[in-house]
Amino acid sequence: MGIMLILIAIIFFALGILSKRKPTWGWRANEAWKIKGDSEPSDAYIDDMKFRGSVSILFGFFFLACGLLIIFL
Repeated sequence: MGIMLILIAIIFFALGILSKRKPTWGWRANEAWKIKGDSEPSDAYIDDMKFRGSVSILFGFFFLACGLLIIFL
């Protein structure tokens, strides 16, 4: 069970770091198809993705701590 939580933590860390470093990475697949013509993501979208990345990293720390507690206790 502890190993599974650590793997989930790694996934959350990876997604969080990706969202913080490249917030426009998935924009074309998720949002661009809804808009006619050429457009770029708004500043609000970029800020939201960076915030979501921070939250994802926090969840990663939580799952990592839980996994280590289960393994060592």
